[in-house]
Amino acid sequence: MKIRQSIIITTALSIVLSLPTFSQTKPYSWDNLPKVDLPTFKADTFNIVKYGAKADGSTLNTSNINAAINDCNVKGGGVVLIPPGIWITGPIVLKSNVNLHISRSALLQFTADKSQYHLVEANFEGHRSIRNQPPISGDDLTDVAITGDGVIDGHGEVWRALGKAVVTEAAWKQLVLTGVLSTDGNTWYPSESYAQGARNAKGNDVSEKSMADMQKMKDFFRPNLLVLTNCKRVLLQNTTFQNSPAWCLHTRLCEQLTFDGVHVRNLPNAQNGDGMDIESCSYVKVQNSTLDCGDDGICIKSGKDEEGRKLGKATQYVVIQNNVVYEAHGGFVIGSEMSGGAHDIFVSDCTFIGTDNGLRFKTSRGRGGIVENIFIRNINMRDIGHDAILFDMYYYAKVPTLAQTNGKVDIPPVNEGTPQFRNFYINNLVCEGASRAMLIRGLPEMSIKDIYLENITIKAQRGADIIEAKNISMKNVLLECADTKPLFNIENSQSLTFSQVRSITSPMLFFGINGDRCKQIVVENSNITDVENRTDYKYGADKSVLHVMK
Repeated sequence: MKIRQSIIITTALSIVLSLPTFSQTKPYSWDNLPKVDLPTFKADTFNIVKYGAKADGSTLNTSNINAAINDCNVKGGGVVLIPPGIWITGPIVLKSNVNLHISRSALLQFTADKSQYHLVEANFEGHRSIRNQPPISGDDLTDVAITGDGVIDGHGEVWRALGKAVVTEAAWKQLVLTGVLSTDGNTWYPSESYAQGARNAKGNDVSEKSMADMQKMKDFFRPNLLVLTNCKRVLLQNTTFQNSPAWCLHTRLCEQLTFDGVHVRNLPNAQNGDGMDIESCSYVKVQNSTLDCGDDGICIKSGKDEEGRKLGKATQYVVIQNNVVYEAHGGFVIGSEMSGGAHDIFVSDCTFIGTDNGLRFKTSRGRGGIVENIFIRNINMRDIGHDAILFDMYYYAKVPTLAQTNGKVDIPPVNEGTPQFRNFYINNLVCEGASRAMLIRGLPEMSIKDIYLENITIKAQRGADIIEAKNISMKNVLLECADTKPLFNIENSQSLTFSQVRSITSPMLFFGINGDRCKQIVVENSNITDVENRTDYKYGADKSVLHVMK
């Protein structure tokens, strides 16, 4: 049946269906961004009402919606229409050539009945694992989309644990009337099944347990709301995805992937409530989207540790532009599961408001992988809880200070598990309020290197920590920091250039230079007077390492 006049498909979608396929050229730059192909669909419409679905807020429509999707696929594709109303459903499995269109004022509500979600082999946080079936999934598809201005709700509150510290006292009293408390009484679990999984540190390791072994702790294996694996030409457009049990939008091993005007809404206390996790994907565009998350916002991943390195699929050729991220652990994030690498990523014209970190790049020993050729410009931030710019190769690891080790640093050998961050270009960034302007912290055996920061203005409580870094360039950087003791803390780093670096506040200590591997620190064209007299040297650092060009 042809789509009727009364069914409104967005203008943007109509444009999508008529756009040509782009050819790809290399190398990429701001003047030659990667082009992303869009899916195409027949105009035929398959209304779920004709398959017996009911919008009464109580009927379980799982079989009806999946029947419409299957029929659409068998008949050559088209639009599966979710009309206005509340549609209760269990897991939905997408098919090739299907555009699942969520009408304005339609709520696709996934059921709270966890028995409707079966345990399946999956991939979570970069490892092969067992999880409950995702509410929406699709494997090995070509030309697939979810569009429309409606809402998809994952009913995540029935899946997730909650800590006492992240809810109000009144909410906690109400919460503990159900579920199970942890031994220390500080964590609420939604069920005994969840509690059993939480007590088992390796509960999701499929190499050690069978599917039958997992059934008694089934509730623990929270699904991601949407999981698309090995799909080509994918479009997510305008729809609101909210209240996910774990990650919200997880795309893995996909190619030609577009997020356009997507809305992600998760509570700040949503455990693992990431917005977008783009893992080992190629040719990706994220634009005009708004995210409010319980964890990282727009996140690039590529597998974890040995599994990720063995698969060896980088996330590559990505364009991220015109997005807003509110509460999240990071606005734009790479890692920490980045063992397959990431490269040729272009981020521009994004705003982060109230995120824990603004730009967040994280990894640790054992990950391996190379992250390189990352281009970022025109970024605005406000009210950042921790770091405006963060490079950290000690994710979830305790780092002894030089004071604790009396300046001595153990340097392990470089091996396949040694990660690398290099060739980052960040230009035109303004941050109005952060705890710290920036952290650049590499490993003794593998410095973070070749980081170019230009036209940066940051107002923060503290300045910058630069630790185990090499070839860092700061040009036209303005800091306004209340705590300037020191403004720049430098440890065991070399080939640092500070050009036109200014401070609105008058630092009591401009540089703190620590460690016997500091060298070639150059200050030029900056309004810094008597910088040698406001520099503290410790732990073997030679005063000759600092060169001031006046």
